[in-house]
Amino acid sequence: MSEKMMQTIQVRRYGGPEELVLESIPCPRPGEGEVLVRLHAVGVLPIEWKVRQGLFGRVRPSTFPYIPGSAIAGVVEEMGPGVTGFSVGQAVFGRSNNGGYAEYTTAAVETLALKPEQISFAEAATISGGATVAWSALIENADLQPGQRVLIHAAAGGVGLFAVQFAHWQGAQVIATASAANAQFVSSLGADIVIDYTRTPFEELARNVDVVLDTMGGEIMTRSMRIVKRGGILITLLGQAPSQQEASYYGIRAIQNTPTFPFPSTHLLQDIAHLMATGQIRTTIARTFPLSEASQAHALSQIGHGRGRIVLQVAP
Repeated sequence: MSEKMMQTIQVRRYGGPEELVLESIPCPRPGEGEVLVRLHAVGVLPIEWKVRQGLFGRVRPSTFPYIPGSAIAGVVEEMGPGVTGFSVGQAVFGRSNNGGYAEYTTAAVETLALKPEQISFAEAATISGGATVAWSALIENADLQPGQRVLIHAAAGGVGLFAVQFAHWQGAQVIATASAANAQFVSSLGADIVIDYTRTPFEELARNVDVVLDTMGGEIMTRSMRIVKRGGILITLLGQAPSQQEASYYGIRAIQNTPTFPFPSTHLLQDIAHLMATGQIRTTIARTFPLSEASQAHALSQIGHGRGRIVLQVAP
């Protein structure tokens, strides 16, 4: 019997978006505790173009060739040994452990959940790496409480849009930075104050905050430390670790919550999907591309300043 083949995007060396090449390779087989998923949609995360460029090459070198992508949504095609709780034909979403820019991928059942009928495959593909990161940062690591003040940078982005909604849902006062073009959108998500970062330094309107969610790094992260009240916390999502010396000087905590960790659990994925299915939280998709145009999707992701998440539509 001939080996089943699939279309996938492969990266064979560090470089620009042109290194994302559509190829035909053998379809993976699910291992112990895994399922094979026929993909419908996959989220394009900013960390993926950074890995492709080699920005993490020293600390976490890539093994070539590799398939990018982890935030997936699709249908269970095949069950691996020892799998319970899922069955062939079910619509699922979550995280792939074998690369998501493909027609098929494998995923551990611990990082998958059933997709509610009320949300599309494309919407479900924005949860892992977008909503899960925002939840991990604000609800788990910052332990955000009702009545606290939180500053969320890049609030219109793929993580920021969820962070604003989770903070509002939690009963916090939400201060957000965004461009003028995205100000109304961010307000509609639940932000109490929206700062146009192109016109107003955020320090003028955000002082003595309990929590800062930093998605920018560099100078923005340094300036953000100064407006956190003593005993508060700054959480950065970037690879640059915050200065513990500065954090100690200001009497705050400063931690790193990178987009690849922690892996989302079935329970967390289900909780967020329920909030979306019942209309309490919504996602926004900036643009969709077919799998063959992954390079264009990465080029758009690199520009930044977008609204929502970019998605590859693998199947209808």
